[in-house]
Amino acid sequence: MHPAKSVIFFTTTTGAGYGLLFWLAVLAHRGLVGPDFGFGLLAFGIAFTLVVGGLLSSTLHLGRPERAWRALSQWRSSWLSREGIAALLTFIPTVLFACFWLFWHNNSGYVAWLGLFGGVMSLLTVYTTSMIYASLKAIPAWSVGWTVPGFLVLSLMSGAVLASALAAVGGYGAAALWLVLPTLFFLAFGLVVKLSYWSKIDRSVSSSAETATGLGEFGKVRLIESPHDQPNYLIKEMGFVIARKHRTKLRRMVVIFAFGLPFLGISIGWFAPDIVVFLTLAALGFCAVGVAMERWLFFAEAKHVVTLYYDT
Repeated sequence: MHPAKSVIFFTTTTGAGYGLLFWLAVLAHRGLVGPDFGFGLLAFGIAFTLVVGGLLSSTLHLGRPERAWRALSQWRSSWLSREGIAALLTFIPTVLFACFWLFWHNNSGYVAWLGLFGGVMSLLTVYTTSMIYASLKAIPAWSVGWTVPGFLVLSLMSGAVLASALAAVGGYGAAALWLVLPTLFFLAFGLVVKLSYWSKIDRSVSSSAETATGLGEFGKVRLIESPHDQPNYLIKEMGFVIARKHRTKLRRMVVIFAFGLPFLGISIGWFAPDIVVFLTLAALGFCAVGVAMERWLFFAEAKHVVTLYYDT
């Protein structure tokens, strides 16, 4: 599939934003972060900017963005519609949680539970986003069991790295220290999930002209003549080709930037509190670059079965 910039930005930023909202609620529930107005304004400002910016950018890939709201009516059959509804509903508990934190200086007790509910709703929204892709049987690279775990783990992972950086910058050393183990866990777990996903799609037997036509028992099927003599929309959008050598190189870069370097930075920061701010910010930068590359690969490595018609 053609890796559209708007969709890459959407899946990267909303995942991190929803993950951050989840970890802010966890920190408040455990009493590790007080209702500090300055910290809350920075943290919620970043979280909602990432979520809203990502949701708005996703409409840029539509032919008629002004009609995006109409998709909400198809919730019975469309995961895209369910995602939109879940995103809107998630704003209710998360915005209320932010208001209690910022204006009433309260993020404990029932308010913390409200935040946790918003965190669960955030992960539910990420789940609906992942199902948009996992439900597409015509794209074998997406309709595998590792797609949904990949979205959820990357959201929790990037959100944890972002929360760690904010806690370190905000002077909440106890919160930053508590986040070390969850962050390292999701960085390691994310790597396992990503490697498993790549292994699965590499080993999967893709559809072919033989299986699509049912003529494989008679030998290899080939087109006598291509349906078009020039590249068209379907080939460009659904038959995007990435060379094997580039794919291998990019996968290595994803492992290094999205998982390896952030894991190293967070680990060293555990033992070097004097430079923990620099290390967590560096880990955040590396993680952002790595996740963006991973999202690009997620789309670039997928191919729609309609390309069989063009003998690509």
